[in-house]
Amino acid sequence: MNILKTSFFAISGAIVLASCGGSVAPVVSTPIANIDAIPLKTAPLNDVQYKNWGAANLITDTIPGMSVDKAYAEIIKKQKGETVIVGVIDSGVDIEHEDLKNVIWTNEDEIPNNGKDDDNNGYVDDVHGWNFLGNIVGENMEYVRIVKKLNPKFDGKSESAISAADREEYDLYKKAMAEYEKEKQQALAQKAQYEQILATVKPAHAAMTKKFGKEDYSKEDLAGIANPSAEQQQQIGVLTQMLSFGETVPSVVEQLEGGIDYFGGRLETHFNMDKDFRKEMLGDDEDNPATKYYGNSDVDGPDPKEEDAKHGTHVAGIIAGERNNGIGLNGVANNVKIMVVRAVPDGDEYDKDIANAIRYATDNGAKVLNTSFGKYYSTHPEWVMDAIKYAESKDVLIVNAAGNEGLNLDKTIVYPNDQTMTGAEYADNVLTVGALNYAYGSGLIANFSNYGKTNVDVFAPGVKIWSTVQKDGYEYLQGTSMAAPAVAGVAAVIRSMYPNLTAQQVKKVIMDSGLASTADVVLGGEASNTDNFQNISKSGKMVNLYNALIMADKMAR
Repeated sequence: MNILKTSFFAISGAIVLASCGGSVAPVVSTPIANIDAIPLKTAPLNDVQYKNWGAANLITDTIPGMSVDKAYAEIIKKQKGETVIVGVIDSGVDIEHEDLKNVIWTNEDEIPNNGKDDDNNGYVDDVHGWNFLGNIVGENMEYVRIVKKLNPKFDGKSESAISAADREEYDLYKKAMAEYEKEKQQALAQKAQYEQILATVKPAHAAMTKKFGKEDYSKEDLAGIANPSAEQQQQIGVLTQMLSFGETVPSVVEQLEGGIDYFGGRLETHFNMDKDFRKEMLGDDEDNPATKYYGNSDVDGPDPKEEDAKHGTHVAGIIAGERNNGIGLNGVANNVKIMVVRAVPDGDEYDKDIANAIRYATDNGAKVLNTSFGKYYSTHPEWVMDAIKYAESKDVLIVNAAGNEGLNLDKTIVYPNDQTMTGAEYADNVLTVGALNYAYGSGLIANFSNYGKTNVDVFAPGVKIWSTVQKDGYEYLQGTSMAAPAVAGVAAVIRSMYPNLTAQQVKKVIMDSGLASTADVVLGGEASNTDNFQNISKSGKMVNLYNALIMADKMAR
């Protein structure tokens, strides 16, 4: 996005073995409960713990994971259940990744690459999903699109010249304009700052590299220079400071260059007032809901390096990275197929694309959808609302990321959501997820995570999450974008083992079975902003797969 005390019940128990004909063994284990007695973990996590902390068990590891490993060891064991299709609506997925290629959904009714719509669903060659973005990678923010659309109508006009009929639209225009100007200026300033720092660091680094005969010199090497000249003193000061931000100066230079590229990219795409990316690269009218068969079947996107698919690939790995194959990581769910629906650009998504993506995934068999994206402006929210209600009518659960601005969503609207403007829920198939940190205690909530007693449902691991990225890579990423797929994985496991449970029942199980705490936690990374954990989500709980399976078993029998 960006301490506790008492007793707990015994958590072991006999599990009756039975697994024939797809049946699931009855679960008689005792749920994990009363976690406030757990001592705080004072030792830092090691590399193995970091890479698997989302699967840890709070009781034994003092790490607030989802007890995934415990669930597999004691409940799931070798039971598989039914295969569940999970739709990943995102930036695209590298479907050939070594740890994902065996868990990618295949449309068996479509003949690959024959240029025909074999299954007559309107989408040609949609073998592994659909790409509603076509060749679009970078896009405007929604508030920029609003400014561009309304500029001809309102630019240069005073408030007194605005009619009552246009007042609401004018207010939106002014709000969007203010957001655009603020965000663009921040990007310009941050890019300039990074460039200025880099201009100082590079010559200093070149001088010290020459002096030491190596690039990976340390703070101690710099401090050991005898009788430095005035110029060297300045270089030592700059480089010593840089080594506070990375292990080596080259790694810091790489970070600075990455920052320059990032903010430069935002200026070229997010805030670009001149280009119409959709018209140039897709040819679809975002304001016409009648068209829905646009885009193509290239679900990893147009970039040969697949950089645009990084986010979606990471999300897919959290849900379904192939378990126990000796490489990569173990995803949360063990019997799923990932349907890829590319609808989220680098910038803000279009409401039309999201609505069509939800309907596509629903119509093609997905029972869980992951929506790790969001925005604070929406021009056609009713289209997405209708799609969510359509998914609800087809028994589809949508697991949604809460957002990464450290905001109280009971006071700020984010899209998509399952609330009307009055705060009432219009659908009961959306589960909105905030992000947990691995630090059990007052720092339990990720400093970036949004929260809200009414509009966030649960919390799950979302800080420093290890998962798949494009081209057979693996990286740590963080955000509520990582917390949502963790919960989507839990939902998929429940739907696999207990297919008779409805989407609403699965949502209830996940919310009711989580771990509750009465601790006060820091919100938005502000030490002065604290609240009781019970007050920052509807359930007041952390998602726990072990407990969820116990509750699901009781509900299903």
